[in-house]
Amino acid sequence: MATNSVTVRVPAKVNLQLSVGPRENDGFHGLVTVFQAISIYDDLTITHAAPGSGLALSITGDHIAGVPADETNLAAKAAQIIAKEYDVEIDATMQILKTIPVAGGMAGGSANAAAAIVAIDALYSLGMTREEMVKVARQLGSDVPFMLNGGTAIGRGRGDELTAALSRGTYHWVLALSSAGLSTPSVYAECDRLRAGLIIANPQASDKLMQSLLAADEISVGKHLINDLQSAACSLRPALRLILDVGQEYGALGGIVSGSGPTVAFLVSDEEAGLDLAVALTASGVVGSVARATGPVPGARVIETR
Repeated sequence: MATNSVTVRVPAKVNLQLSVGPRENDGFHGLVTVFQAISIYDDLTITHAAPGSGLALSITGDHIAGVPADETNLAAKAAQIIAKEYDVEIDATMQILKTIPVAGGMAGGSANAAAAIVAIDALYSLGMTREEMVKVARQLGSDVPFMLNGGTAIGRGRGDELTAALSRGTYHWVLALSSAGLSTPSVYAECDRLRAGLIIANPQASDKLMQSLLAADEISVGKHLINDLQSAACSLRPALRLILDVGQEYGALGGIVSGSGPTVAFLVSDEEAGLDLAVALTASGVVGSVARATGPVPGARVIETR
């Protein structure tokens, strides 16, 4: 029986490490980052439509302010690339149910692009290999390849040159979410401003963090979270420093601004500690909202076909 509709679920991510090299001539920065996919998800459903109708995109959910529902959406761009490279007419409706915060440093847009790649491959029976999916993903953004795979991984280059991290255990996270996002280019520009005149070394993966992940030592992982963009994000959004302080005060093993922010991710010892911290953060009045999650989890995957 022919498939009419495919639904793909894709996770958010946090960065356990984000080390940023000097600004290069093309305006970009060399990165070393350690990604972990966590259990906050968007669902993307693609359904066949009438021939010649093209692609129609709709966005629903709690976190949709500022998300484009046109050809500038990364999921729609993924469809454009696949249509061209695989010579397929994509006449479909694409519905994205969002739970991942927008412009929160958790790769929501990149997650949707990865979900679109997997969903289109399944709906049109393209038989894309993982390498072919990654080739498309790298044209859409540095986080998109990771969102295909999930788990825990080291990203180099722009963050899109991935190797699996040797990681064991399950990690419990409390996410302090902001009511307004931060622009990634603005955060990088502020990082450059704060580091002007300094000699910036090429980034390396943290040996202590990698050893901690291999040992499943969440206390040590918490101590070795690092983000070179954190100072810049806090400079643009000073309240983030207060959120970090509150989390540490109420027993987090470690806290870090995720990616370019403004989401703050706190590592805790277990589910009970996560609930306690979530209550404390909510009562503090310094955060927009709070979510809890675990990681690592798999990347974009089909959860339903009809």
